[in-house]
Amino acid sequence: MKASLQLRMGQSLTMTPQLQQAIRLLQLSTLELQQEIQQALESNPLLEMEDEQFESLESIKEQQLQSEAKGEAPESPVEDAAVETSETMTQDSMPDELPVDTTWDEVYTAAPNSSSGALMPDDEMSFQGETSHGLYEHLEWQKNLTPFSDTDFAIATAIIEAIDERGYLTQTTEDILIALGDPAIELDEVEAVLKRVQHFDPVGVAARDVGDCLHIQLSQMDANTPYLAQTKLMVLEYLPLIATRDFRTLMRKTKLKEPQLKEAISLVQSLDPRPGLSVGQKEDEYITPDVSVMKKNGRWSVELNPNTQPKINVNQHYAAMAKGARNKADGQFVRGHLQEAKWFIKSLESRNDTILRVCNEIVKKQQGFFEYGPEAMKAMVLNDIAEELEMHESTISRVTSKKYMHTPRGIYELKYFFSSHVGTDDGGECSSTAIRAFIKKLVDAENTKKPLSDNKMAQLLNEQGINVARRTIAKYREAMMIPPSNQRKSL
Repeated sequence: MKASLQLRMGQSLTMTPQLQQAIRLLQLSTLELQQEIQQALESNPLLEMEDEQFESLESIKEQQLQSEAKGEAPESPVEDAAVETSETMTQDSMPDELPVDTTWDEVYTAAPNSSSGALMPDDEMSFQGETSHGLYEHLEWQKNLTPFSDTDFAIATAIIEAIDERGYLTQTTEDILIALGDPAIELDEVEAVLKRVQHFDPVGVAARDVGDCLHIQLSQMDANTPYLAQTKLMVLEYLPLIATRDFRTLMRKTKLKEPQLKEAISLVQSLDPRPGLSVGQKEDEYITPDVSVMKKNGRWSVELNPNTQPKINVNQHYAAMAKGARNKADGQFVRGHLQEAKWFIKSLESRNDTILRVCNEIVKKQQGFFEYGPEAMKAMVLNDIAEELEMHESTISRVTSKKYMHTPRGIYELKYFFSSHVGTDDGGECSSTAIRAFIKKLVDAENTKKPLSDNKMAQLLNEQGINVARRTIAKYREAMMIPPSNQRKSL
């Protein structure tokens, strides 16, 4: 084929940089948005927070003139006057030249010295944050405080290294003895040191299994605790019966009556089967809602959370430099950053407007939830909101991802209001969220001596006109971490 040049005209969709930025900001969470805004403020000199107060150029010049009139050395140039410093230095403390073979950081540092500046009240040190550590570090710290001999110290180290994150011993004492490799150490010494380690905090650590762990915790209790001896026997001999809640067999084997067995079971339930997880737990993560919903004058209204919407604008002083730039490069630099600042502010405004529109539509469609609770939740998918607002379904997905709504009933992720549906006898639809609420309501009201089975709950829902199968009930029950009927049984 002969090569040739052809001219064609056509239309195509392209992702402009502005559109890409708007889409990226739309899917960010509140924390990610704060980081993005902070990064933009640091990289673009024409962006500033609306509540920030900057000194004007005239006031800076007046300060320089006043300093010169008093015979003092002028301050730094005007462009550097807005930069805050961590300490102030007088003219006498700054020599004209630094010593030879030294740098600025070696002579002047940000740390205050004892000869200049006022100290903190009562010479208090600032809080540097809490030092977090895990189970291994916690046990090592206790080991170093325990008066062990050199041999016992080595045995305790080997035992602690064999403990997993739950607090259980993953090796037998025979394996630990072999790992030590010292023929002078006997198995009785390893057992003795293990008993001492099992008294470390948290109580129950270094246990061989669940029964041993619970027995160690019971051994630390007051000897006058009611039914303590019977409870120790139960966790060592009849733990499988406790797990399956076979109370009749337990009463026959332990020779306890129902009120006594109930007290012993309550004592077992007060213990921690995974003591190691209580050390070094992560701190609670608090959620900042993006929008809040409240009822005003009989109508539900949606408002953006002002704490999550920082107001930024263009620095007019720097923007005016675009016209009075001394050379072409400076003018292009200012104009380029000015355009980026305007795009960024416009993308933030578009993000807020889209979130507000989507949340208003969610509240409009799920008004029954806000009035009566989860049982009145309607079945709704992303496409329902997309068609109503004439947006793409992917846009609705980005808006509802990692965004939270504060309501009188609590804080919910926007994804919570979307759920699949199940048919009803009258031809209507019931959302899966409402079915979960019905299941939880049935479980809370059931007789604990004879809890409802999945098949029975399915029958009860079918009587209300909601057609669900037994396996559907089991799926929703497991999703809510509700145990089966045999494990919900109690005395």
